[in-house]
Amino acid sequence: MAWFLYLIECEDGSIYTGITVDVDARYAAHASGKGARYTRSHPPRRLLAVVEYADRSAASKAEYEMKQLSASEKRAFGVRHGAG
Repeated sequence: MAWFLYLIECEDGSIYTGITVDVDARYAAHASGKGARYTRSHPPRRLLAVVEYADRSAASKAEYEMKQLSASEKRAFGVRHGAG
């Protein structure tokens, strides 16, 4: 089963990073206030990037690496791997 790394740009300009098997459903949960605690207090503005991985392990490793980056580095990644 494919897993996805996704980045969300929040209303305050911060960037949330997560993984899921269903990006649309997960983004909808974040947007409705039922997602992660972070996005409840930092509402989503837009989906910044989505990247597919073969399995949860690979997606989790990518998520860890992404969380080590600065916001500007995440934005540059979003430009290269935009959500649409």
